[in-house]
Amino acid sequence: MTVSGCTRAIAALLLAATTMTAQATDSFYGYAYNLDTGKYLYTEVHQPVFEGGREIASTIRYYTPDGKEVGKKTLDYRADAYVPKFRFDLPGEGYAEGITSNGDPIELLKVDGKGKPEKQKRIQRQGFTAADSGFNHAVQDNLGKLAKGETVSFRFAVAGQLDSYRFKVSNVGTGVFEGKPALKLLVQADSLLRFVAPDLHLLYDADSKRLLEYKGVSNIHDLATGKAYNARIAYFTKPPADAPKNLPPLP
Repeated sequence: MTVSGCTRAIAALLLAATTMTAQATDSFYGYAYNLDTGKYLYTEVHQPVFEGGREIASTIRYYTPDGKEVGKKTLDYRADAYVPKFRFDLPGEGYAEGITSNGDPIELLKVDGKGKPEKQKRIQRQGFTAADSGFNHAVQDNLGKLAKGETVSFRFAVAGQLDSYRFKVSNVGTGVFEGKPALKLLVQADSLLRFVAPDLHLLYDADSKRLLEYKGVSNIHDLATGKAYNARIAYFTKPPADAPKNLPPLP
């Protein structure tokens, strides 16, 4: 697996994470910053769909600060909350990836760029498995164990690599978000991949189980360099002062 492949594998873990709050039917924003410089990078617009208090689908759109849509993801959790069917597109790059069947085997697809053929592969499930934003649901369902200091191991199906890899989530203490305490989690590769794959740093609200903040490699690229951003994505309850003045409207 290449280093660039590792970044897509890691970024896929959580970057479309959704919330389970009292306002579970509401759309919401994610605000992405360059982790090193603090520069505002892009805005996520999340539109989750709930049925009977359970998230069954979601659409996420990605916008530059000037309002240009650069990416879109659609997810279907009805058959499996941890391994959703999904499709992620970056039209400007001609890149796409997704899961077309979430049974056993799991059917993955990817398109590497404009004019490139679609690649497909079937992989077998191996124990506790998650994929893409289904990882957020898996964390939420195991947050009680993590809060007690237990480590949760899982297999992560990565559409962009047409394969799956071992990862683990650990509790590394308490942080602060919007003036309130938050659970700090560390996500790491649980194999030799750890020597090249970057770690993820997450903040969760232990009560609402809501993802508050993500720090790590992004699934959105700097078009000037072609490299994935190293980002901090914060799910503030209100737009921060440095967010674009004309945010994309919530659906």
